[in-house]
Amino acid sequence: MGFKCGIVGLPNVGKSTLFNALTQTSNAQAQNYPFCTIDPNIGEVAIPDDRLQSLATISDSKSIVPTKMSFVDIAGLVKGASKGEGLGNKFLANIREMDAIAYVIRCFEDPDIVHVNGNINPVEDSEIVETELMLSDLESIESRIPLIEKKARSGDSEARELLPIINSAHQLLSTGKPARLLKISEPEKPILKSLQLLTSKPVLYICNVSEEDAISGNKYSKSVQDIASKEDALSIIISAKIESEISQLNTEEKNEFLIALGLEQSGLEQVIQSGYKLLNLITYFTSGPEESRAWTIPKGSNAPRAAREIHTDFEKGFIRAEVISYEDYVTLRGEKKSKEAGKMRVEGKDYIVEDGNVIYFRFNV
Repeated sequence: MGFKCGIVGLPNVGKSTLFNALTQTSNAQAQNYPFCTIDPNIGEVAIPDDRLQSLATISDSKSIVPTKMSFVDIAGLVKGASKGEGLGNKFLANIREMDAIAYVIRCFEDPDIVHVNGNINPVEDSEIVETELMLSDLESIESRIPLIEKKARSGDSEARELLPIINSAHQLLSTGKPARLLKISEPEKPILKSLQLLTSKPVLYICNVSEEDAISGNKYSKSVQDIASKEDALSIIISAKIESEISQLNTEEKNEFLIALGLEQSGLEQVIQSGYKLLNLITYFTSGPEESRAWTIPKGSNAPRAAREIHTDFEKGFIRAEVISYEDYVTLRGEKKSKEAGKMRVEGKDYIVEDGNVIYFRFNV
């Protein structure tokens, strides 16, 4: 599963620099892990997880398969992008299927890099980006409502479920508020998600600061953090310039560089952790002689739902899950000794998978 993150922002905020740095950094960190650039605006990267390497060593696995995340770099948005101004609107469709959106906000001063609006104003910048996404959503919704109303009148049950939600989203967007602020019940969330509205997705604000402000941020990043806290969103501080330098280093050099700067994590690690928190995700593992592999699932998933991540047949024919905690698996050096020590649990359909579980599924189709 992993997750997909769209990166948006105004021109000259460091968005593409950050995109390039994050994807290159992941490639350097993962070393032998898979990495590819699908096209100039899409990068798929392996999610580094030290636990996976430990499992592979214990199981003497032939291959290691991490879970992945995709970044989609959207051309710089400008005022009027939703109406075709600039290049931004051309790529907005690319992030409708994203799980989350990262707003890259310029929080640094540099006379050599001209701001598209003439001055550094993170609040105004974030409002421009948000407004263009909302206008794009409004256009999408308004073109669909007549057809949904027609289907609902004819007795279509799916349309009847969708109509009140799409009308509520339309009303909220019309007042200048993003669709993610819509108050709906848990069963209604998948219906809202099916609309693929840009502003219904969780948001991560990325404050792009100078090297000097990478640890504590500055007055600009503080204003962005205030916006995020009001919206129940997340914000992180990253220096795209530092990330560009990190992307050229191997793992050992990277760690030394971060320590020298007083930084605990790279930007990629911050984005991944924030993404997992925003989307409420966890990781479980499968491990054996052939491969050790990481799987990303929603927190709260039961065993059959987790099995589905491997193959739909695993969910359909689910019999049981044989579960070992990561800590026990590592401490006891593998499945055999964990089983002998009574640390392997046999769980049924109602078992809620926990982060770090090492699982073997039994199924019959």
